[in-house]
Amino acid sequence: MVRPAAADDRGTVRAATAVTVDEDEAVFPGHYPGFAIFPGVCVIECVHLSGLRTPPPGSAGLGLVAVESTRFLSPVFPGDRLAVDLVWTGGSGVWKCAAKVATERGAAAQVRLRFTAEEA
Repeated sequence: MVRPAAADDRGTVRAATAVTVDEDEAVFPGHYPGFAIFPGVCVIECVHLSGLRTPPPGSAGLGLVAVESTRFLSPVFPGDRLAVDLVWTGGSGVWKCAAKVATERGAAAQVRLRFTAEEA
């Protein structure tokens, strides 16, 4: 599921995606053997890819330049569906993306990324 970026009546740009963590992900066997947990860096990558799929209107050629902050709130397990809600701020070639990631059990992570972009 992808909900493209769109500005609300206050000018805030919001978007959303959903990703199901495949139970056969190659990262599981080596990450907490016997108790599979989706690595945090993979959660960050889901946010990164979600941002690339839902760029703010008027931007082109997004490129990640920084992971500004990350807070992991609960583990992500094989088979979980990640709901990624993004809020874009910025413009003029610099965009910040604040994401909240949740599973069926509740909040899983908060991630803030910074991108550069060509203005269309």
